[in-house]
Amino acid sequence: MKDEKIRLMIVEDHPLFGEGLKRVLELEDDIEVVAEARTGKQAVVLAEKYHPDVILMDINLPEMNGLQATREITSLFDDIGIIVITAFHDDEQLFHALRAGAMAYYPKDIQPSELVPAIRQVAKGNYVVGDMVMSRPRVASWLLRRFEEMALFEDADVVFAPLTQREMEILKLIVDGYSNKEIAAYLGISRQTVKNHISAILRKLAVNDRTQAAVLALKRGWISLEEVGKSESRQRV
Repeated sequence: MKDEKIRLMIVEDHPLFGEGLKRVLELEDDIEVVAEARTGKQAVVLAEKYHPDVILMDINLPEMNGLQATREITSLFDDIGIIVITAFHDDEQLFHALRAGAMAYYPKDIQPSELVPAIRQVAKGNYVVGDMVMSRPRVASWLLRRFEEMALFEDADVVFAPLTQREMEILKLIVDGYSNKEIAAYLGISRQTVKNHISAILRKLAVNDRTQAAVLALKRGWISLEEVGKSESRQRV
């Protein structure tokens, strides 16, 4: 990026971890932290306001998880590179992060000696998958191969279809312990519509019941533990 500093935004809901990242990264002469966000929705707002070159995006965020925020930001700006960082790390999560628009993906225990070079590569428009630096066409080919591999073991629709915003909203209410009847009243929709959404959620997550869906959502950080039980009062019907 010539001699200009890389303008970085950190999206992390735990202040201690976020401040630690900021202190480490600002030691680099070519990196400047221009914004910090605590929620997924705030990340989208600040991305529009500050237009950073690179965003470090946690997955486990309040209001909107990191994958949703990544998808929304990359749909608005094709010149912002996003690096997803997460406490839950596996190949499937990597696949979904790249599909959401991320250009790199790392567990939270990554060392600065790995993260800083990745930030520089992403700022140049490159993707980083493991220890490989890739161009957009190479990543597209990698995603296609990974999709084909996953489709051998799962329904292709399950692998390729992310949860919609409404489905994520319903999934959070499931995690909060809402019944179908309470979800319908809370959202102002019919109970049959709720059932249809839940069926879609179970199919996409490849789980058998609501409990398994809730456990998976929490395990992967799609729903923040801090949000559980904080929905508005239930509408009893």
